[in-house]
Amino acid sequence: MAVPVEEARVAERARDAAARESWAEAYVLLREADLHPSVALGPDDLDLLADAAWWAGHVDESVAARLRAHAGYVAAGDHRGAGQVAWWLHFEYRCLGRPAAAAGWLHRSRHHLEDVPDCPEQCFLAWTDAEEAQEHHDPEAALAAARRMEDLARDSGSLDLIALSRQAHAAVLLANGRRDEGLALLDDAMCSVTAGELSGMFTGWLFCLALTQCMEAADFGRAVEWTDAAMVWCEAPWSRHVRPQGPDTETSAPPAPEPAAGSQTAPDNPFRGLCRIHHVGVLDLLGAWTLAEAEAERVCSEVAVDSLDVAAGAYYAAGEIRRRQGRLDAAAVSYGHAHELGRIPQPGLALLRLAQGKADAAVTGLKLALACQSDPTHDLLGKARLLSAQAEVALAVGDPDTAAEAVAELAALAAEAPLLSAMADTASGALALARNEPALRPLRRALAGWLALRVPYEAAQVRMLLAAADRAAGDEEAARLELAAARTAFERLGALPDARRAAALLSGHRPLPGGLTGREAEVLRLVAEGGTNRDIAQTLVISEHTVARHLNNIFAKLGVTSRTAATAYAYSHRLA
Repeated sequence: MAVPVEEARVAERARDAAARESWAEAYVLLREADLHPSVALGPDDLDLLADAAWWAGHVDESVAARLRAHAGYVAAGDHRGAGQVAWWLHFEYRCLGRPAAAAGWLHRSRHHLEDVPDCPEQCFLAWTDAEEAQEHHDPEAALAAARRMEDLARDSGSLDLIALSRQAHAAVLLANGRRDEGLALLDDAMCSVTAGELSGMFTGWLFCLALTQCMEAADFGRAVEWTDAAMVWCEAPWSRHVRPQGPDTETSAPPAPEPAAGSQTAPDNPFRGLCRIHHVGVLDLLGAWTLAEAEAERVCSEVAVDSLDVAAGAYYAAGEIRRRQGRLDAAAVSYGHAHELGRIPQPGLALLRLAQGKADAAVTGLKLALACQSDPTHDLLGKARLLSAQAEVALAVGDPDTAAEAVAELAALAAEAPLLSAMADTASGALALARNEPALRPLRRALAGWLALRVPYEAAQVRMLLAAADRAAGDEEAARLELAAARTAFERLGALPDARRAAALLSGHRPLPGGLTGREAEVLRLVAEGGTNRDIAQTLVISEHTVARHLNNIFAKLGVTSRTAATAYAYSHRLA
């Protein structure tokens, strides 16, 4: 039976909409054509329907349409078409958390394409080969697969495939420590992205892949630049109004008028939530915490069902902000949600436990998180954050040896990455301060690093350490200046526990009697006010174990044996 002219026109209009990447329109038209009893969509149109359904957020429909497309290509004897669709089914099933189905479709894709001459469809198999070789710690095989992918892409003439192959090659180089080469190749691939040369699917793919790599490699400069570009791309072309983004932007533009009846509007960009989680990470480091927390909350409403790991990352990011603001109960809830979605909420949870006085839980949590890293070289920033927290917790519980081991590992990671260097210098200075060793040089280097990166919270934390180092060196004026700057930064950020600590040290800043350190004077003042060890731990955001250690030192320095005698000393020397 002949296909009615009107229905044929619907299918043609759908193909035109897909070519224009008007996916909402293409989805409606292709679905309408597919449901008509007189129309039998061919495998090409079913493949387009799968793409349109994915962009429209209907993941199950996308898979169902692609399954039918595969059957159609097989029936037509089109091994290239069948192999391509089989690879996409492998990809979608993997994202949906169905590894067995994903493996089966990958095998089918290889079977379809193994005997055909070199073709563009084989690029995706080469990409998978590179990733699998990397997972099996076979860098030579990974590099060979990446180079084959580049050759196939270049022969195809597809700008999409050429850019993706360069990104895949960059990923292999970065994973194997060839940082300069990898970043140069990644920059090349991103030129095509930011110039608008690629299709929507490949633009979104490369943004997500590149942003992940930059954050994992601790390349904060590139992460900032490309995150801003990604959010502009996600917002402007795909929604009815553009919402400005940036560290100082906390309001949205008013919505545009509703579209006229019958008009088509573009769907939400499925990449928006994936890119926004990187935006959250950048805003967090830049100190735009209010906007970062709001963005984290939006992520969970924007990611698809096949991106729950992104939602987990958003909950974790929100927990980090709430912990540093002193909202410990809210932070615990956020970390709990992240854990429910499959993310180990470390090192944030350990630092939360330390703030709650649960030092043993903090030590154990970090130890297990470090042991669970399957490939420590893959996520340098994640590894560095765990080590930095381990050093902090170890010093808080009086374990300088463990702290020294963490500092040494941090220093080994820091080469050529300013963000990692600043973290390593901070931990090194804190360790030197705890050991009564010269700490000014690494701490000043750390402060310079954080300021150059425009990361205010960590810079203020270093200023607190610098104040103690200046005091130890006898420079009271420098210590006072550092404390004042730290307090201002903490107050601006909303880091209230840190701001209170800086203010307390600043208000009582003078030469201390009895050889007391600034922290010991804080503890003594709170003892004189009647605080228990638990009260003091909560006020200073340290563990009860650390409070007890400080009290032992105070009693020894002052020659007293009781809290009553210590209180009398505090009042007689105007420390309370």
